[in-house]
Amino acid sequence: MSDGPTYGFDTLQIHAGARPDPATGARQTPIYQTTAYVFRDADHAAALFNLQEVGFIYSRLTNPTVAVLQERVATLEGGVGAVCCSSGHAAQIMALFPLMGPGCNVVASTRLYGGTVTQFSQTIKRFGWSAKFVDTDDLDAVKGAIDENTRAIFCESIANPGGYVTDIRALADVADAAGIPLIVDNTSATPYLCRPIDHGATLVVHSTTKYLTGNGTVTGGCIVDSGKFDWSANDKFPSLSQPEPAYHGLKFHETFGPLAFTFHGIAIGLRDLGMTMNPQAAHYTLMGIETLSLRMERHVENAQKIAAWLEADDRVDYVTYAGLPSSPYKDRVKSQYPRGAGALFTFAVKGGYDACIKLVNALEIFSHVANLGDARSLIIHSASTTHRQLTPEQQEAAGAGPGVVRVSIGIEDANDLIADLDQALAKATA
Repeated sequence: MSDGPTYGFDTLQIHAGARPDPATGARQTPIYQTTAYVFRDADHAAALFNLQEVGFIYSRLTNPTVAVLQERVATLEGGVGAVCCSSGHAAQIMALFPLMGPGCNVVASTRLYGGTVTQFSQTIKRFGWSAKFVDTDDLDAVKGAIDENTRAIFCESIANPGGYVTDIRALADVADAAGIPLIVDNTSATPYLCRPIDHGATLVVHSTTKYLTGNGTVTGGCIVDSGKFDWSANDKFPSLSQPEPAYHGLKFHETFGPLAFTFHGIAIGLRDLGMTMNPQAAHYTLMGIETLSLRMERHVENAQKIAAWLEADDRVDYVTYAGLPSSPYKDRVKSQYPRGAGALFTFAVKGGYDACIKLVNALEIFSHVANLGDARSLIIHSASTTHRQLTPEQQEAAGAGPGVVRVSIGIEDANDLIADLDQALAKATA
């Protein structure tokens, strides 16, 4: 697309990054199922490997299909560039990789997906990194957790599993004052409901597996760079500000400016970690994004209706959906998530753990799977599955206690979904 008019979201989700294939005229982005690319000559190859010219070398690094997806997600998020990779978990490691080093830490929200809590509390220790978990609604606690070795603040825009909405602007102000980036996982909101960069985030990560693809077919991840952070303002980020030995002393921030993080993610991150997105996965995600706004509107409409029904049901203790008038986050939704609070939330079933298990087993339309963001409605009992590895205290802090189920509301007929929940609740609480 040209740099002329400013296009709306519905137009960009179809066209951003994509052009008719120059070789065939194909209108849909082709799947470039190739490992490597022929160089024009020896000088061209050398220029590519020296980062003096942009182009395709090897599909672990760059691929034309994946490149279209990167440009599209970056455009929708309001970033300058993006790096796609093999999964949402890969995106988290890729986001931290240029920032961290042995002895460094990240301040992370307690309200995160259980797998992320495990990755941050256990796995990253193998790199010599660590995480401090705090309630990001308590800004004093966030400030108190930051020390000289802190390299980032990490949160989810709409937190999994409870659907809590984060005050991104407030966290960004804390991060700015400390001279560190704010990383926001925007998987549950998508750029249609919230653009964290507009509220001060430095980096945005996605599990493209979820709402962006929307059909439960492929896994993928993405890191979007705002291009607004000064990586050379202090000595905290030497990977981006200091000479890189593998590229003859090139300084990424000095050389690439706002695109420093993006180029590092490809030239170092994908080169050495190899967390590559395959072109077929990129193709499926591109097709999914074409209908993102339409799907998110229905997701939100259905979630609003079903959450209200559940809240009024005597068999339910409480519902955590931030879009309800009773939610303590309703004002935050209006200011930072004006198109809605998403379609992910939890509710507590009277009868506790056993009633939750019965409920899950009795549902007919809802699918019992470890996923979210599908066109289909999904349910899971987090305490016995996605958050099973956490302590009881961590489960409660994450909003995944034993008497709670998580739902990801799909785009089916809302009345059918309510009827399914009604009959399952009857069996679960009999």
